[in-house]
Amino acid sequence: MAKFDRYMLSQLLILFSFFALILVAIFWINRAVVLFDRLIGDGQTALVFLEFTVLGLPKLITTVFPIAAFAGSVYVINRMTSESELIVMQATGSGPWRLARPVLVYGICVAVMLSILTHFLVPMAKGQLSQRETEISQNVSARLLTEGEFLHPTSKVTFYTRLVGADGVLRDVFLSDRRNPEEGIIYSASEAYLVNNGDGTTLIMVDGLAQRLSNETKQLSTAKFRDFSFDISALVRNQARENLSIDSMVTPRLLARWGDLGGSGLISQGAITEEFHSRFAAPLFCIVAAMIGYATLILGGFSRFGVWREIVIAFGLLIAIDGIDGSLVDIVLRDASRWPLVYLPSLFGLVLVTGMIWHAAHPAWLRRLRRRKVAA
Repeated sequence: MAKFDRYMLSQLLILFSFFALILVAIFWINRAVVLFDRLIGDGQTALVFLEFTVLGLPKLITTVFPIAAFAGSVYVINRMTSESELIVMQATGSGPWRLARPVLVYGICVAVMLSILTHFLVPMAKGQLSQRETEISQNVSARLLTEGEFLHPTSKVTFYTRLVGADGVLRDVFLSDRRNPEEGIIYSASEAYLVNNGDGTTLIMVDGLAQRLSNETKQLSTAKFRDFSFDISALVRNQARENLSIDSMVTPRLLARWGDLGGSGLISQGAITEEFHSRFAAPLFCIVAAMIGYATLILGGFSRFGVWREIVIAFGLLIAIDGIDGSLVDIVLRDASRWPLVYLPSLFGLVLVTGMIWHAAHPAWLRRLRRRKVAA
């Protein structure tokens, strides 16, 4: 690689790292606020919040990589054009195709990094995150030992305790169970205890009252009890999915189990196909994003008034290509045989970039074409 190529590539990678860091920080702050409120509100510790944040970072990074690749390419090309570095290179005989080489290598570098994320790190983090969410959802103490608040461990269930003693005894307990559409039950007790029995958890209520209201007859029946046990494991346990989540499988494992997953009937062939091919299409889109930034600015040439118009056009092209990808996902999900459509946005972007660079390398062809039309 020539010295100028190494210089330009280093500038592109430095600016890419800067923009990626800024974008990850912005997206992370927005997500962390919601996550912090949900976890801390459920009684979790700051360490759990930190763990969930770290596990969510790989997926977040994959979102910002194409944007950072585009921003780094646009910034470097704009700076080198305004400082006449590219003008000097073009004057020495380096055409648009020659100058595109370090940008292409830059896009490939970003694509390789994103490939490692999409094929391995993101599925591994997703699997670990799902496991930790299941464990926390089964942690009854963290969900119910919050005094003075009406809690909703699951839909149509309300729990309240006035005070949690230092010995773990719950004082003045209220439990409303409306999951049965035919009747609603309200339990109230002066004291209650949480007892772990194997994989489940039981709420032992002492000196309480059970009120049962029939929705059909509107009849209310009450019963006092000295002690009553209520299995609350189902209230806080997320229903376990019988099928494995394909987005938590690394690509080699997903490929090895393709037949078993598709044959089980629990996951459609379209979903498996889209997940598999999207892991290859996403890195390709990073190359397209970097090349669009270069091709649009190099086509605009040097201008004393800046290249804001070209930057806006390049960003619009990037958004349009990404929009095409979003519209094709549903087609692949419905029909797995149309998986080549996953690569269509990237292919369209590469064709568009090739056309723009060719036009920048042959600026006179359009004038000759117009002259021929005038002569005819």
